[in-house]
Amino acid sequence: MDMLTNWFNGLDPTLRVYWGIAIFASLVFLIQMVLTFIGIGDTDGGDFDTGGGFDTDGNGDTLDTGGAIQLFTVRNFVNFFLGIGWGGVCFSSSVKNPTLLAFIALITGCVFVGIFILMFRQLMRLEHNGSFNIRESVGQVADVYLRIPANRKGEGKVQFSFQGSVQELPAITDGDPIPSGSKARVLEIVGDHTLLVEKV
Repeated sequence: MDMLTNWFNGLDPTLRVYWGIAIFASLVFLIQMVLTFIGIGDTDGGDFDTGGGFDTDGNGDTLDTGGAIQLFTVRNFVNFFLGIGWGGVCFSSSVKNPTLLAFIALITGCVFVGIFILMFRQLMRLEHNGSFNIRESVGQVADVYLRIPANRKGEGKVQFSFQGSVQELPAITDGDPIPSGSKARVLEIVGDHTLLVEKV
């Protein structure tokens, strides 16, 4: 431990910042990945109402006010800082200008977000191409992953476990808005892939 402390304290102050970001973001990222693949909890529990999650049906995520790709999730912020930290560490030996290095680190963070969004879209699409039948979700109680606007004014997202896999589907409600973290019961299927739910 003393050796690691001495090594860290001996780094250039700028490089020390990038290493600190890289180590912290990597630890959080690993925890999120473990939770995601074993289906425990909501790894994006701190979603902001401006968006969150990934498209699992290829139709694009929706905001409360309309359709748009949703980027502002806890997971994507972690991916962004993961890219910044490791980008700064990896390019620090070849880029000596701190401003240029910061710019490259920011670009790397954006690239990481894009890569992980694409990866999770493919993983979630594979889950949905399995044996899951959306009709079997009727009557189930799901966790509200993204806030569901009132009176069918927009889509949110819900998650529930099915035969050991985590399913994530768009959801609407006829009643009051249902905040993230709430429980909702699936009433029926609207269209091909959207769930009509009510707060439990």
